[in-house]
Amino acid sequence: MNEKANYISKTHLKFTSPVKRKKPDWIKVRAPNGTGYAETKGIIKKNLLNTVCEEAACPNIGECWEKKHATVMILGRVCTRKCSFCNILSGTPSAVDQNEPKRLANAISDLNLKHIVITSVDRDDLVDGGANHFAKCIREIRRKSSLTTIEILTPDFQRKDGALNIIADSGPDVFNHNLETIPRLYKTIRRGANYEHSLNILNKIKKYNPLIWTKSGLMLGLGETFSEVEEVMDDMIKNSIDFITIGQYLQPTSGHHPVMDFILPSKFKELENMAWQKGFSMVSCSPLTRSSYHADEDFKTLQNNKRLYQNEAS
Repeated sequence: MNEKANYISKTHLKFTSPVKRKKPDWIKVRAPNGTGYAETKGIIKKNLLNTVCEEAACPNIGECWEKKHATVMILGRVCTRKCSFCNILSGTPSAVDQNEPKRLANAISDLNLKHIVITSVDRDDLVDGGANHFAKCIREIRRKSSLTTIEILTPDFQRKDGALNIIADSGPDVFNHNLETIPRLYKTIRRGANYEHSLNILNKIKKYNPLIWTKSGLMLGLGETFSEVEEVMDDMIKNSIDFITIGQYLQPTSGHHPVMDFILPSKFKELENMAWQKGFSMVSCSPLTRSSYHADEDFKTLQNNKRLYQNEAS
């Protein structure tokens, strides 16, 4: 076995930001306090599930949970990698919980979700990177809530032969894998990842199963230039990615990579227009955009946009 096949990061964040930059008004959100939020939290807790909403300190948790929309994080709370932008715990993860797929399906049924987003920590310690566990979750959801559409946000499955075939055969409605940033910043932002590999898995999923929508996202404010962002958009289009999300990076702690710039909403609008012009079937681009933000509504729009395009082409 390749010595990195069961890789577990032993590195630690080395950034030391003496002062976190003050958030501009357009990035501030209300603290969660509604009844819908409380109900969602209760269902998540009852079914012993983890959510990326909580673990990654998502700014949209109040709005999303009030609508009973949550992004479930499977395969535990501990990631085998240590990316400089991410607030997820890093280290040696626990054993895979074989009952998690059933509890996840029960929670989705309790929440009466029409669309669910499932993500996970990186599990470089597993032979398949967790691909079979994703597939089990998808099958269990289909059994319990056959009308619920399923979106998965996956790790990159580096050095995990056959993992993408397992994912493609399981037939999620949307396969999302975030590029996160521009190639120049990968060694700083996504240590352990590879830009070309991440592009390639999105391309392969589409080839393995053309019925699966592909999706990827970027964070801004890490030191990228707009021309570099445009180059990533072009790479996405070349690799048949249907849906792009672009949002503002927010520094979780002083030990994480600092925010280099808060991008104006007007600049996000410029990038949104550019993305539409380049031919994406769906674009979500704003300071508060995250991979799963408004995912249910965006999925419906994605489907409608594709139908309109196909009708115009025929």
